[in-house]
Amino acid sequence: VRLPQPGSDSPPQANLPAWESHPLHSLGAMARSERNTYLCRDCGAESPKWAGRCPSCGSWNSLAEEEAPKRRTTATVNRLVEIDAAGAAVIPTGLEELDRVLGGGFMRGSITVLGGEPGIGKSTLLLQALSAVASQGTDVLYVSAEESAAQVRSRANRLREMPASLWICNDSDWAKVEAAVAEVSPSFVVVDSIQTVSDAEVGGSAGSLAQVRSCAQRCVEWAKGPSAMTVILVGHVTKDGSLAGPRTLEHMVDTVLSFEEGEPLGLRSLRAVKHRFGRTGELGLFEMGKKGLRCVGDATSLFLADRRTGQAGDVITPTMDGRRALMVELQALTARAGEAGPRRSCQGTDCGRLSAILAVLARHAGVGLGSTDVFVSAVGGAKATEPASDLAVAMAVVSSLSGLPLPEDLVVVGEIGLGGEIRRPHHLPARLSEAKRAGFGRAVVPASAELSGTGMDLLRVPDVASALSACGILPAQRRVRAS
Repeated sequence: VRLPQPGSDSPPQANLPAWESHPLHSLGAMARSERNTYLCRDCGAESPKWAGRCPSCGSWNSLAEEEAPKRRTTATVNRLVEIDAAGAAVIPTGLEELDRVLGGGFMRGSITVLGGEPGIGKSTLLLQALSAVASQGTDVLYVSAEESAAQVRSRANRLREMPASLWICNDSDWAKVEAAVAEVSPSFVVVDSIQTVSDAEVGGSAGSLAQVRSCAQRCVEWAKGPSAMTVILVGHVTKDGSLAGPRTLEHMVDTVLSFEEGEPLGLRSLRAVKHRFGRTGELGLFEMGKKGLRCVGDATSLFLADRRTGQAGDVITPTMDGRRALMVELQALTARAGEAGPRRSCQGTDCGRLSAILAVLARHAGVGLGSTDVFVSAVGGAKATEPASDLAVAMAVVSSLSGLPLPEDLVVVGEIGLGGEIRRPHHLPARLSEAKRAGFGRAVVPASAELSGTGMDLLRVPDVASALSACGILPAQRRVRAS
């Protein structure tokens, strides 16, 4: 390569090799930069060439070719201080449990994916919420790509009176969906479901990687464009409960909601798996009835409705599901073991932690259960698997062993260490606040807990032996030595 001489007016490209200065060289570089890439359907990772196994997540046969995006030559740039924050308003839906999970309601100009198993009630939940929004005069467009308009209307008849500003488009052709959006100019758009709509200009069948990405990208443009529409996409789920289709769909949206069944007492739970505008730990509870989904604001009263007070082996403990406190009833039963050896049975609790708790009771509290069957259950299908329920499990077991019941207005919370010490759990003020609201007046808590203004009588205990003695369920004359 010949370098330009000092004072020479020759441009740098004049000294380049002939093949680099050829006009077709720049065209070839542009062609390479716009070459198609391969995207993984599972994790969304990009690869410059096809491979049988994704280099990012390791899944097999998950790479699919995608056309290179077109170049954009213009951009809109504004000063952040000049942006009007009033455009990011929260729109309540009228369903308290849905608004709890969303942090007050749907954010204007956001895009949300609602996933759940078939028949769980996703369409019912959206019809109830958006009909309440439409009753305030807001135009809502419901795109039903799976069911006919008559089927949607039949479901809506049992929910509530349908407002005139609730529109429906019964089509899976994306061109017709865009025409309906242009005609109605709604503030809310629901696509039910994103896996069943298809664009004739995009290759592949409905639900494929290219189709889902293309249609979802159009929805993102609706939400982030000048109209600032609020878009809700209904998504299918796989057998393992994860959202079906490409994982890139989850990265493109603002919020991912999961609607599940099988919670305590047959309730249906709504959780935010991803939420850019709020916390993801909130839990919403619903109960399906003849007139649709009913919000369950007080789940504690349902869990404790059939409780029998004054029964040995019965303990109430406040548990946390996400950021929501729930009162759970634990029951323990002890019996003399047979010749086959002692049995340990758990339902709704952690059997591994139960074994450790029994060992701590034998070593640090003098309660030997080596020849005793122990059964522990969380009533009503609830879950009490977190370490904060350790002390409640221990006291339920000892109460059943001694035959002495705990006070009916007492709740127990605390983690048991292997040294017998009681450790403070997280979200303790929220647990006690729910216990106070449910009518409980006393609580056994770790001695290290710094609490004030709870409105409850707190029994602070440093270790498990002190807790058993303070509650009077294991008097000194009835203490069993470790075997």
